[in-house]
Amino acid sequence: MFDTIVIATDGSASVRRAVRVAVDLADRFDASVHALYVVDAGDVETAPERLRDEMRDALRERGEEALADVRAETDHDITVAIREGRPSGEISNYAREVGADVVAMGTRGRHGENRFLIGSVAERVVRTCPVPVLTVRQLEENTTDDLLAGDAD
Repeated sequence: MFDTIVIATDGSASVRRAVRVAVDLADRFDASVHALYVVDAGDVETAPERLRDEMRDALRERGEEALADVRAETDHDITVAIREGRPSGEISNYAREVGADVVAMGTRGRHGENRFLIGSVAERVVRTCPVPVLTVRQLEENTTDDLLAGDAD
């Protein structure tokens, strides 16, 4: 059912659970796993021109750290990539390029006005991606991860 899974990461805490869920899914279906980090071109472009190269380098370094975190979650062989552009578009393009069956990504679970004020890459990917998107909500800090522990009903 799933041959290729793409994990979109930004290195945040909300992605950690999505990584675990995606890797578990990959193990169950013997699927290949790709992890993608997107350097947000908007962040680079809004920096003062004299700082853009430094900003790009810093964001790429953050991406390498985020991808290393994904690799550290499993012994599964993971293909990694860093792209630059609009995150939602780059995630969709990458999924199409690698023939992904699903894109997994974390979400902080914001809703209502906060979602509209802050914006949501996950929401845009869900609306525009050509393949199914599995959004995995970050659990509260004191909540156990019963689903991954196998205690789900």
